[in-house]
Amino acid sequence: MRKKKNNELLTEVELEFMNELWALGEGTVRDVLDRLPEDRDLAYTSAATILRILEQKEFVTSRKDGKSHVFKPTLGKDAYQTRSLKDLSMKLFDDAPVSLVARLVNDDELTDEALGTIRALVDRRLKNDTG
Repeated sequence: MRKKKNNELLTEVELEFMNELWALGEGTVRDVLDRLPEDRDLAYTSAATILRILEQKEFVTSRKDGKSHVFKPTLGKDAYQTRSLKDLSMKLFDDAPVSLVARLVNDDELTDEALGTIRALVDRRLKNDTG
């Protein structure tokens, strides 16, 4: 039995396009293509198809502007990051965000500076939650 496709999350290519739209605020197919690396070499029609799929999945809306369609994200990048992390936490860390954070802070490549920043974020959150 085939698992139902999850429209809540983006594929790698869709995320690539969404990152460009989030940076632009809104844009046409050509605007997005122009922001991709030169070696990406993606056909206009392929890019248009990806943006239409994003519209079907309700990640973007579009409006007609002359002969072009202008695409605009319906979901902010922060909101998508939150959704993705919750999904990752649920699927890979047994729905225990503490396990996800523990894995991150135990990474040997994390610098002392990064750990200090994480500590400051946690301290600020605890201070705000307790008044």
